[in-house]
Amino acid sequence: MSPESNVPGGTASHVFAGVLLDFDGTIIDSTEAIVENWKIVALELGIDYQEILRTSHGRRSIDTLQELDPTKANWEYVSAMEGRVPFLCKTPAVEIPGARRLLESLNKYRIPNAIVTSATKALLDGWLKVLKLPQPQEVTTAEDVKLGKPDPEGYSKARTKVLHSQIDGGCRDVLVMEDAPAGIRAGKAAECKVLAVATTHGVEELKAAGADWVVKDHRSVEVEAGPDGGFRFIFHDLL
Repeated sequence: MSPESNVPGGTASHVFAGVLLDFDGTIIDSTEAIVENWKIVALELGIDYQEILRTSHGRRSIDTLQELDPTKANWEYVSAMEGRVPFLCKTPAVEIPGARRLLESLNKYRIPNAIVTSATKALLDGWLKVLKLPQPQEVTTAEDVKLGKPDPEGYSKARTKVLHSQIDGGCRDVLVMEDAPAGIRAGKAAECKVLAVATTHGVEELKAAGADWVVKDHRSVEVEAGPDGGFRFIFHDLL
């Protein structure tokens, strides 16, 4: 089925060469820890943390800080700040339902994959270790790009790696999985198809950003071997 036949409650499928995954909001939900972290930063800056939260989701912290206090917009500060996040709360981040099974399926079928995140390497490594999640094949973190989402640089770089890893180059479509409008726009600009999970934003907002399909979470996603050296992704219970 094609994106044009996207019917709420229905099922769609598409064959992809590989998949690129956002992390926070897509694989895990670390809202509690992120809020606590921005509270600490806001106290340092002498502003209301709610002001930061209004614009920070789905963006690199260095970009947010560049607007708030350019003196703190450097990788030394940002890496140290984000490195503490996985240890700020008694309750660690929770996995988005179905995310661990999805990651395990990617490894099982040897599907080329990468995490493309606005987080620093320190933050991503911290969460993967704390939550004991399956390791991705490739990662693109905040430090690896000149511009963060919605700029497509991160997804474009990762897409190139996925396509170069193919043994049989028949399939050329790459899937992006996202939860935020900025990430969706980045994925589309990188010439990828985008599946959005409605974990942090409303369905209409996700569709308005350009998502090809929207589901509640990864319990609606199945993967299997497909034709032309690709892998078939099946999306159930479309929103």
